[in-house]
Amino acid sequence: MRRMSVALAATIAMSGVFTGLTAQAASAAAASGPPYSYAECIAAAKKKGESARHAKWHCDQLVKKGWVKPPRS
Repeated sequence: MRRMSVALAATIAMSGVFTGLTAQAASAAAASGPPYSYAECIAAAKKKGESARHAKWHCDQLVKKGWVKPPRS
């Protein structure tokens, strides 16, 4: 019974460590990731072969999701 308690305590302690590491990794990825500029989005969409109209629609959808900064007026 004592071995089970030690194993359970070790498991709980390690899960806390891994949770902390994943939170740090997620915040680091968010700092270097989106939001991208609208011009970069349009350029990337056109590079993939989308028409100008579809690229604008696609980037507008990404603006709504927060992945792309809205275009400047």
